[in-house]
Amino acid sequence: MNCPFCKVEGTKVIDSRVVRDTPSVRRRRSCEKCERRFTTFERVEDLFPSVVKRDGRRETFDREKVRRGLHLAFKKRDVSESIIDGLVDHVERHVADLSEREVTSGAIGETVMESIRHIDEVAYVRFVSVYRQFGDVKEFVSELASLVDRREERKGGT
Repeated sequence: MNCPFCKVEGTKVIDSRVVRDTPSVRRRRSCEKCERRFTTFERVEDLFPSVVKRDGRRETFDREKVRRGLHLAFKKRDVSESIIDGLVDHVERHVADLSEREVTSGAIGETVMESIRHIDEVAYVRFVSVYRQFGDVKEFVSELASLVDRREERKGGT
């Protein structure tokens, strides 16, 4: 591991801890030359399926794209970064668990939508409006009506 400060290759691990609820290890390191300390995170690299986009292009799964989409949906909403991290982890696990060589971006979007809907309805509507690419206001209103109907069903069932 190269030191991010002096770029020397010699560093030593001072402390290692498993990051709760993720397949990551947090390592505290120290440079043997400049003696500065820094933290690294190690993740098990899964073999993810290729993502097939709407236009037929294929690309590798990118959890940061999921994170950016969630940040946009939750912008100015009272949702913590740890909840967003949990959602990203959930989507990533779901994609990895599919055991397919390819997965459509639509399947990933559906997973994200279902996860958001249970946390914040406004963020859900934001995400859906971009994801589903509504052509007009009627489609948007229809989605809102569906959301209200589901909420009423939940209230009636409790």
